[in-house]
Amino acid sequence: MHISERALVLGPGGAVGTAWMAGLACGLRRDGVDVGEADLIVGTSAGAIVGALLATGQNPGRLAASTRTDAHRVAADPARMREVFAVLGDAGLEPGEARRRVGRLALDGISPEADEALLAGRAALIGADAWPQRRLLITAVDATTGEPVVWDRDSGVPLVSAVAASSAFPGAAPPVAVGGRRYMDGALRSGTNVDLAAGARTLVVIEPMAHLSPREPLAQRAEAVGAEAVVAIGPDPAAVRAFGSDLGDLAAWEPAYRAGLRQAGEAGALLRPAWGTEALP
Repeated sequence: MHISERALVLGPGGAVGTAWMAGLACGLRRDGVDVGEADLIVGTSAGAIVGALLATGQNPGRLAASTRTDAHRVAADPARMREVFAVLGDAGLEPGEARRRVGRLALDGISPEADEALLAGRAALIGADAWPQRRLLITAVDATTGEPVVWDRDSGVPLVSAVAASSAFPGAAPPVAVGGRRYMDGALRSGTNVDLAAGARTLVVIEPMAHLSPREPLAQRAEAVGAEAVVAIGPDPAAVRAFGSDLGDLAAWEPAYRAGLRQAGEAGALLRPAWGTEALP
């Protein structure tokens, strides 16, 4: 097992969650807390986009405007997404079977054009095509078998493909071809996938969708991963208002980014003691 002093876990959250996390990370860096310096970064879906950007040493401020996404929109299928959520909401289904059923929905009607648009869009967002030396884990799920996968720089999967697959939620984006198979959103594995940070002494979890589901108490999270300190950050009420009702709404990108930038002041006060960073004068 790799032992990490500081682990950063970035969760799913659609376009607005991507923008909010980028704004938050930019504001934290401005205030002297660079979460991109984590020994381990775990990225899922939107978190895979921001995680790749941070792990490759880039300034998250490059995502302040939505122009990087506008040229690469992937048409969502609202009816398909309703079917997906109906499957995921069926408490009688074993998780693996639920993922396989969702995978069948995801694999229906794939077009090469949508594939190309998704990969091009993710490449524009992350601004890098090579895995970093910093330890980065990206999650996805095999659309046929329902089996989760976790990729890193030694997996032989191109970084852009890994990020695209991790953020390909069925109905919103097509599953991505990797090595003759197709993979879909890593959030279908286990939400934020905090378990992948097991062994970290300090754990920071940034959750764009925290307001949509109850969190485990921090003490339970710390015990589950063996961390000495855990800090969890979700959108505050002003950020939730900026998000609106559609997490995929690109019109909310810039308001969500600004909300993250503003929230960084409060978040930094929570993070500094755990991250070992002094407040700037």
